[in-house]
Amino acid sequence: MEQAAASQPTTMRWIAALFGLAIIWGGSIPATKLGLADFPPLTLTGLRYLAAAPLFAFLLLGRPLPPLRALLAMAGLGVLGIGLGQAFQALGVQRISASIATVISATIPILIVLFAALRLRQRVQLRHAVGLFSAFVGVALVATGDPRALVSAPGDNSLVGDLLILGSALAIAAYFTLSIELVARYSALSVAAWTSLAGALAMIPLVAWEMQSAAVRPSALGIAVVLYLGVFVTVLGVWVWLRALEHLPARIAAALQYLQPIVGVAASAALFGDRLDLWFALGTALVFIGIALTTIPSRYGTGRNTQIAAASPPRARTAR
Repeated sequence: MEQAAASQPTTMRWIAALFGLAIIWGGSIPATKLGLADFPPLTLTGLRYLAAAPLFAFLLLGRPLPPLRALLAMAGLGVLGIGLGQAFQALGVQRISASIATVISATIPILIVLFAALRLRQRVQLRHAVGLFSAFVGVALVATGDPRALVSAPGDNSLVGDLLILGSALAIAAYFTLSIELVARYSALSVAAWTSLAGALAMIPLVAWEMQSAAVRPSALGIAVVLYLGVFVTVLGVWVWLRALEHLPARIAAALQYLQPIVGVAASAALFGDRLDLWFALGTALVFIGIALTTIPSRYGTGRNTQIAAASPPRARTAR
């Protein structure tokens, strides 16, 4: 009982941190839209990680180098989540509407929960599944508005674009889930830094290929977008996310990330004049209902077996 009471403030702190992260990550959607006026999509993604790389390298100074096997695993995850995940996302958005892409990308939290249940044997109760589904439906309403609009405009869809976005969602969800066990051994900062550095290297050939035929017109705003995406969305964002997964079950962290599309749509309305309607309000309500169902502890407690730290391989605990 004392241990559970002591862990409650820590849990609430990381839930609050994920609320803040949802705002940062949600703001990346309209920021990217602004940046695409200056840079083509793969180049913008590559510059984002190249901007993050020096900061990650600086944060690694003085830290022990992980074993070669761990470094190779982190490099593989970086190529998976960044080189493939982000590249697929950029290419997919070119082929389908932003609304459809947002709905497909909203499967990432559900995929993280499913992967965590399979890989880490975390329990997902019926209430949690209902909450995740409610949040997903809410995101769909936020992104598309009146669902009848999807039926009336089927020409906006593209099977290739759908598959690229779905592949991106699978790669990103696998990246975060498979990172958990490495975080348990080598810290969130080390995993975030090494995977991002590997992802940045993987993006260099893609950027070089795209820049041969695409125009690049950097402006002060475009450079500011690159720095925002690199420093806040990537460096701070990935570190907060991986640290939160040390303290929270995947279902809670995933549910809170359903706030991202709401933030993105609201920011787009403020920046680009997009109109918010009753469907946005209804979708937002469903997202918050889903978050409540997913994050409120069960009557009898969650137990350590639902925590990612417990499911991960043991490591020596040191004072922080």
